[in-house]
Amino acid sequence: MNSLVIYNQRVHPIICLRTVHKRVTEMEKDKIIILVEKENLNPEQLRSVIDVDGCGSVVSFVGLTRGEDNEIKVKRLEFDAWENKLHEVLTDIARISIEKFDVKSVLIAHRTGIVEPSEPIVCIHVGSKHRAAGFKACSWLIDELKLQAPLWKKEVRSDGEIWKQGLG
Repeated sequence: MNSLVIYNQRVHPIICLRTVHKRVTEMEKDKIIILVEKENLNPEQLRSVIDVDGCGSVVSFVGLTRGEDNEIKVKRLEFDAWENKLHEVLTDIARISIEKFDVKSVLIAHRTGIVEPSEPIVCIHVGSKHRAAGFKACSWLIDELKLQAPLWKKEVRSDGEIWKQGLG
């Protein structure tokens, strides 16, 4: 099974998407696409690059930065990652989900660096023949990402800064 991994594209999102489309076309729409981005994520554009041939559904999860946590204003989140390990972990969980839930394709994109309130942090798209398998796979993927991905999150709030417990 092939996978496509793209790191820290620092170009305009349209150019980045064209690059992804070109690579996906050249690789005959890989079943697994992993992106680690320091800039914005565009979930709608990313949805267009997964392989949906023969699929009856695409199930998506988009995690956003909340502007408030326990009634305290959140100014931003800052994500740090062990990037050399991150793509390996995300590729592994994507591969397992395809086998475990019998889905066709998985895209996982995660931000690093500063993420402002209401901005996407993580985007998961799952292409599957049937919606039930897609929902199960998508839910399992975000749970496993939070358990396994070497990501650390600092919350910058109106009352100070705190590192959130655990990975992801």
